[in-house]
Amino acid sequence: MAKIENGRQSADTRSIQTVSSTHLDDESSLGSDSEINGFTSDRQTDKYGFIGGAQQSMEGQTREVPPEVLRHREVKWLEMLNNWDKWIIKRFNKVRLRCQKGIPPALRGRAWLYLSGGKMKKEQNHGKFQELDCEPGDPKWLDVIEKDLHRQFPFHEMFVSRGGHGQQDLFRVLKAYTLYRPEEGYCQAQAPIAAVLLMHMPAEDAFWGLVQICEKYLPGYYSPGLEAIQLDGEILFALLRRVSPLAYRHLEKHKIDPILYMTEWFMCAFSRTLPWASVLRVWDMFLCDGVKIIFRVGLVLLKCMLGTREKLKACQGQYETMELLRAIEPRYMQEGYLVRDILEVPVTARDVEREHHSQLKRWKKNRGELNFKSPPRMHGARLIMLAEPPRRQDLQQNPTIVLEVPQPTPKLKKGKEEKKSKKRRSIKKPQPIEEIPNPYSLPTDPPPPPTTPPEPPPVSSSRTLETVPETETDSTDQQPPEELPPAKESPLQQSTNSLSSTEQDTYL
Repeated sequence: MAKIENGRQSADTRSIQTVSSTHLDDESSLGSDSEINGFTSDRQTDKYGFIGGAQQSMEGQTREVPPEVLRHREVKWLEMLNNWDKWIIKRFNKVRLRCQKGIPPALRGRAWLYLSGGKMKKEQNHGKFQELDCEPGDPKWLDVIEKDLHRQFPFHEMFVSRGGHGQQDLFRVLKAYTLYRPEEGYCQAQAPIAAVLLMHMPAEDAFWGLVQICEKYLPGYYSPGLEAIQLDGEILFALLRRVSPLAYRHLEKHKIDPILYMTEWFMCAFSRTLPWASVLRVWDMFLCDGVKIIFRVGLVLLKCMLGTREKLKACQGQYETMELLRAIEPRYMQEGYLVRDILEVPVTARDVEREHHSQLKRWKKNRGELNFKSPPRMHGARLIMLAEPPRRQDLQQNPTIVLEVPQPTPKLKKGKEEKKSKKRRSIKKPQPIEEIPNPYSLPTDPPPPPTTPPEPPPVSSSRTLETVPETETDSTDQQPPEELPPAKESPLQQSTNSLSSTEQDTYL
């Protein structure tokens, strides 16, 4: 029999796949589900969506950016996203600087998708997520995923509802990844990574962001055996020797293996360790510059907690040291302090790769070959784009909100067509010009071909009246014209197309 809590079945025995629509409606609101989780309706939500817990930010704890500065940064980021390939290839230092300042909250999800290469991956595999989402999935992994859903940010409004939209999308993303990479399956540390992405983007985008983080940024972290995370623990310990020799000697003295304190840090990308404002700033830089940011954060925390003799006096043994690292002082994790120290740590991607090469040789010497060979790690957005150059259409932004533009009325179209048809009619084709013989031909001109002249029309009384000049008075005063002597023949009279006397007077 399943356990019944407050008249409802417990979350561990209820399947996300079998939740009916009535249950979803009952539990989709914060008020109904807050009673189950022990919350009251008067709990306040911070600007990040947390209603409680250690990661809830109080007023005055986070650094507020002035609105005019925020709008100015948004305009810059929009311009970068519209020409993303040019900025990444030619002006990557500027992109890095703007990520270090913090991505505007309104554009953070879109920027993360572009930085990680998830946007290009999504366009190149169009419809793949929908295909995986429709498949049933492996029951072995589905049971484990369902048990982990309520553990992911239970104080966040998106995941507080059991069977709510947040947990459903998280289930879809994690199930799709087990089908996309069946050889890796599911790892519990993937759930908080996917949850952070879901807080900023839809399920499909979060899936491709998770794919890029697992394959490009942290390859091998979630594979069976966790060999990659153990190898990076040795790299972190070797880099600590340069950054804080005092902390390095203390951990070596008490034989504290790095895997004991850095596993959750690295596998969850500090999403369950830092205050939320610091988490977002770390992720902005992590998705831009790669895993070296994760190493820097770990080095900063170790140096702050174990880097002075006064600190070491309070932890004389292994247990005290582990307790100190589990309860890091909040002032060292504050957004402004942490980001400043991260940028000052002298660790580059080349240092990480050099140490990786030496630690890998030591691993093979002591333990043999790795059981799971992960793909090469990509240090940042620029190398990801250079490794797989995207097509121009893959970078086009697809707006999530589409406004329907009213189409012009058909009357306007008809009016335009009528105007065009009138213009076409007004433009007539030129007709062939008929050759008219010159009535004033010169003697040197060749004689025109003989033609029969048309018979002159009968002259009517009305015609004679029309040809009378206006200066003449009434017809009664008109006298008969005098007979003139015959004139000499002119070239005009020699022409076959001769004109009458009246027509000559009018023409001349």
